[in-house]
Amino acid sequence: MKFQPFTVFCIACFLLSISYGTTFLLSMLVQTLGGTASDAGQVFAVAMLSTLLSVLGSGHLLQRFGAARSIAVGALCLVGSSVGFAMVSSLGIALLACGLMLGIGWGVFYTIGPIMVTQMVEHTRRTHCFALLSGSMLTGIGTGPLLGKFAAFVALPTQLAFWVAACAAGLAGLYFAWLASTSQGRRPAEKVQIGLASALKVMSSRSGLSILMVGLGGAIFGTMGSFQTSYAARLGLDYSTFFIGFMGAAIACRLLLAGWVVKQNPLATSWVLTLIMATAVLGFDQWVHSTESYLAMAVLLGVGYGLNYSVINGLAANEAPAGLTAQALLLFSLSYFIGVFGFPYVASQLITQLGISAMMLSIEGVAFLVVGLSTARWLASRFSRPALV
Repeated sequence: MKFQPFTVFCIACFLLSISYGTTFLLSMLVQTLGGTASDAGQVFAVAMLSTLLSVLGSGHLLQRFGAARSIAVGALCLVGSSVGFAMVSSLGIALLACGLMLGIGWGVFYTIGPIMVTQMVEHTRRTHCFALLSGSMLTGIGTGPLLGKFAAFVALPTQLAFWVAACAAGLAGLYFAWLASTSQGRRPAEKVQIGLASALKVMSSRSGLSILMVGLGGAIFGTMGSFQTSYAARLGLDYSTFFIGFMGAAIACRLLLAGWVVKQNPLATSWVLTLIMATAVLGFDQWVHSTESYLAMAVLLGVGYGLNYSVINGLAANEAPAGLTAQALLLFSLSYFIGVFGFPYVASQLITQLGISAMMLSIEGVAFLVVGLSTARWLASRFSRPALV
């Protein structure tokens, strides 16, 4: 059986994404080491800082070494972080160093991966292929915490999940190292570094609002995933129910419905999906009292967030100023990481000082802000000049 190049690419991205998925077990790992949510938040803060630096530098890395070789370097960092998390025996510098390596590896891969997609497929297929790529990545992310649940089921330590993640990242790294020796390993002809002038130009375009919205959505996803073990424990529920429901729905939607969704009005579609996501966030705070309601809200969040991410990813790329698509995707990744790593740090402080309820209130505030932005954008597209959308 001969696999298409894009199919193999997605499989490799799935393997790399397991490493990030295991970070949802960090809160549990830190507790076994005698730490608190605040200690886990410090790891996320270090990961955020290193991720932001790697995103800012990934354009230079891409220009110098090419996409495939750059991702291979990122894979090596993910192997190092996963091995470190598996072997660390106490809180301290070693744990923070693992977070540093995680941020570098994930930042490089997550930023350059979509840029590779724009080079592999034609313009008209971008949104659909972005959905397939993100579906593959979400599958890997969802596999991470479920590996932790499997380890507990067979009476093995949580560290097993990190060892598996290291092996998976190693395999993916070998693939990208091989890919670097082929035509896909060529350095891009156009400039892809991000500078102040190009950043301002992108953010002042229609692409800018999509970039802002992905950061807010990332804050919801990152916080709900990172502290789901604490949330579930408070209610006496099994955290794996969330990941099965959320990841199952998000993956199914991205892989099965994306082809239909991309044919609809993207702004109207994004508005509907944002409402679904906000409803799920409110439901987690108000309506979850059993395994059934827990699963239902997880599925609802997976549908809203999972599809909306693909829609705004396509908008960010397609609405970028001419010649600045790669820069728009760099800023898209930067915004996402500020949300997905930065807000969990804020949430960890809220949990430590005020409890889980304070964390949920903060996420609700973010969700309703996204609804307001999406509503304004959709209404502007209907009643205002196109330049305002």
